[in-house]
Order: sequence, then structure tokens, then C-alpha cells
Amino acid sequence: MNLLGPLLFATFLFCVGIYGIIARRNAVLVLMSVELMLNAVNINLVAFQDLLFPGDSAVSGQVFALFVIAIAAAEVGVGLAIVLNMFRNRASIDVEDADLMRW
Repeated sequence: MNLLGPLLFATFLFCVGIYGIIARRNAVLVLMSVELMLNAVNINLVAFQDLLFPGDSAVSGQVFALFVIAIAAAEVGVGLAIVLNMFRNRASIDVEDADLMRW
């Protein structure tokens, strides 16, 4: 199996995620960028598992990818709850306003 395609795609997704975290001030877009980065990790897990253990029936890369997807779903749930609470209190979801814990 050629590993170049999945690695380039995962690198692109990871770089877009990093750019989204650095450049965006909207908390929802930052959460979406984190999800892009986690999906890049999932692609790498599946690609390397297929490269290193091509005939292995254990499919550990896919299992780890499913675990990462479950953790990401929980992370988004908590993150959106925090963003919603921040919007209720300040009427803004700008991450620059998130440094103040009291209002």
C-alpha cells in the first residue's frame, strides 16, 4: 500500500486545523478545527496500521480510531456546552473574552 496519499491528506487536515485554531476567534470554529486535527490523527492511525500489519485481523488502528472518535464526540459535547454558557453570559463567543473567568 502506498502511504503517501493518506499522509499528505492527514497533513493537510492537521495544518488546516492548526490554522483554524491560530487564526480564528470564534469558539465554535476553534472546536471544528480541533475536530479536523483529530480526524487527521484517525487517518494516520488507520493508514499506519494497514502499512505495518497488512494481514493482521486485530485491526488495532481502526479500534483506536473509533476510540478517538468517541472521545472527540464527548469533547464536542462539553465544548459546545461551554460555548453556549459563554454566549448566555456575555453574548459573544469570541475566545479573546474567554480569559476572564468572573463577570
